[in-house]
Amino acid sequence: MAERLRIALLVDRFGRRFGGAEAYGVNLFEVLAQRHDVTVIANDFDHDLPVREIRIRMSRRWPSWLRIWHFARHASALTRSGFDIVHSHMDGPAGDIQVMHVNPYRYRRLFGRDAWHRMLAWMQLRNAVYLLLEGSRLKPRLGRHVVAVSSFLRDRLHAAYGPEVPIVVIPPGADLVVPEPAVRARLRSELGWTPADTGCLLVARNPLRKGLAAVLRALEQLPSHYRLAVVGADSETRVYLGARHPGLAARVTLVAATAQVSPYYQAADVYVHPTMNDTFGMAPLEAMAHGLPVMVSGPKYCGFGQYVTHKHDAWVLNDPQDAAEITRGLLEICSAPEVRAHLLRNSRELVATLSWPVVAEKYEALYAASLAARRAAS
Repeated sequence: MAERLRIALLVDRFGRRFGGAEAYGVNLFEVLAQRHDVTVIANDFDHDLPVREIRIRMSRRWPSWLRIWHFARHASALTRSGFDIVHSHMDGPAGDIQVMHVNPYRYRRLFGRDAWHRMLAWMQLRNAVYLLLEGSRLKPRLGRHVVAVSSFLRDRLHAAYGPEVPIVVIPPGADLVVPEPAVRARLRSELGWTPADTGCLLVARNPLRKGLAAVLRALEQLPSHYRLAVVGADSETRVYLGARHPGLAARVTLVAATAQVSPYYQAADVYVHPTMNDTFGMAPLEAMAHGLPVMVSGPKYCGFGQYVTHKHDAWVLNDPQDAAEITRGLLEICSAPEVRAHLLRNSRELVATLSWPVVAEKYEALYAASLAARRAAS
């Protein structure tokens, strides 16, 4: 039987409704908390897991660099003792397992810049704090392992910090969902979709950054029975829709961020994710787990694009900004039963290889290696 560990998870917000890295943490530790003693150190909580909570209080009115520095300072103090493993999703030196979710700040600010612009970047306090705290995560330390959520992100980290930095790739997971006809019927009714409508879905905390503009342009070219639900819509999304596509108001439903996303996946007929820059892209994988055919950007734009093959387990876009390409793909997915069936059959097999229990076992292997290295040294 595996050793029961005392694990500290460092994350800004712990709850599925927060999306991204936060939902990743909840899904992963829903499995790990069943066999380990877990303490979550965060600023906000919205969950029902059997974990201990420690809140690092700070105002959302503070600038982001100050919040991150404040969190890192307190997290380091709180995890100095009392834990076997510190599993961090946050910038800062605390952490035996450092999980990277987004493009490195060093890549965005320094990579490809000349010496003058790199010096100017370091002279700004905000940049200096981000760069120092991010860099502290990748410094070699006994028992430390750096994890990237995709090979796409690993390559960016190597470009920023050098190919000699050891990085393990562990993608996010998803669990197959058994559809509930009653849930589908209820949500479609709430969305105003009839049985004859084709329901398209996009789930994102920042929809415009995940390709909503291109989806709206494609929707204008599609028959009127094609509808769209956007889960995670913010005020910027509402303003954009009203200003740029007022004629689509009756065909587009904007839904605020929610922890209960599963019913929307069940209500939809196809998932579309034409992102221009996603280190992985958990939503397309979750859509597959709910039995939806998925349209997603290729590996040049999306980390998840490296796990799928065009017309095999997903519809892969060459140019996520090309509304005509999106239109053609949606028409074929939704009008050709054999294409849809082929995508669903193969995507189900893909989801089985990326389940959360499988992901949890990979992390437990890293925990064991980290502990073994530190125990051997002492």
